[in-house]
Amino acid sequence: MVKWTAEERAAIQGVFAKLDYESVGVESLTRCLVVYPWTQRYFGGFGNLYNAEAIMANPKIAAHGIVVLQGLEKALKNMDNIKNTFTALSELHSEKLQVDPGNFQLLADCLTVVIARRMRTDFTPDVQAAWQKFLCVVISALTRQYY
Repeated sequence: MVKWTAEERAAIQGVFAKLDYESVGVESLTRCLVVYPWTQRYFGGFGNLYNAEAIMANPKIAAHGIVVLQGLEKALKNMDNIKNTFTALSELHSEKLQVDPGNFQLLADCLTVVIARRMRTDFTPDVQAAWQKFLCVVISALTRQYY
């Protein structure tokens, strides 16, 4: 079980308070699909993903970016039980979608870059440390089914 300090909880909640799900979601997922093009194979049914502009303008990518952030919000609301909160999602990504578990880290890294760029000086080392810890716990929960 992960232990969260009051400061870590406040930092993570502070990040979420500043998130515009629509723009951060699409920008993060687009960055992941462009920088790591092999991740596009999991989005074959999403239509045109031929270049960065097409990916950024793709409504299915935008919608999935929001879904990703809503999933993270679910983790925020269940910080003391993230592993069990994501059991079904882990099974879905492992068994049905067969997503390479390393892709969760790639998307988390892209999300962190986008958030850091938007928050600028408010994304202090302490905030980043709490955010990274949060994402590590989420990734661990999502990859639990794989092992």
